Amino acid sequence: MYNVGDKIVYPMHGAGIIESIEEKEILGKICSYYVMKIPIGDLKVMIPTNNVNEIGIRDVISISEADKVFKVFKNEPHELSSNWNKRYRENMTKIKSGNIFEVADVVGCLMQRDRTKGLSTGERKMLSSAKQILISELVLAKGLNQHEVEDKIQEYLYAD
Repeated sequence: MYNVGDKIVYPMHGAGIIESIEEKEILGKICSYYVMKIPIGDLKVMIPTNNVNEIGIRDVISISEADKVFKVFKNEPHELSSNWNKRYRENMTKIKSGNIFEVADVVGCLMQRDRTKGLSTGERKMLSSAKQILISELVLAKGLNQHEVEDKIQEYLYAD
């Protein structure tokens, strides 16, 4: 069970801080929810407390793990499938995993592909979503603001 003030990650939405725990009645049933504020985009999300494990809710990574995430951008980008649909499915699986290293890999690969070959509309949306998920967790883990994290990603990705 998490508490108010805890920093958690909600796969497919990003990381945030639990602002409150509320009970809501839905379809005649009273359920408890975490109300999480995501630092990017000023978004609030309600997460049912009874199935956090099934959803994949986890703690935000440590500072040292966050430093390792940035190193993912130093890796040589691996060859992506030339089939757009297959690439999209593979990347979506990585994002849904909730693993920040997988999300960072998707961001890095899509940013590199955008630079060299361009992205389809669907992949551009995916990149935007994956970046938001990644940046929201790195902001909370490192205590930086959104722009500082974006600059650091660019620095690692495009450093020679």
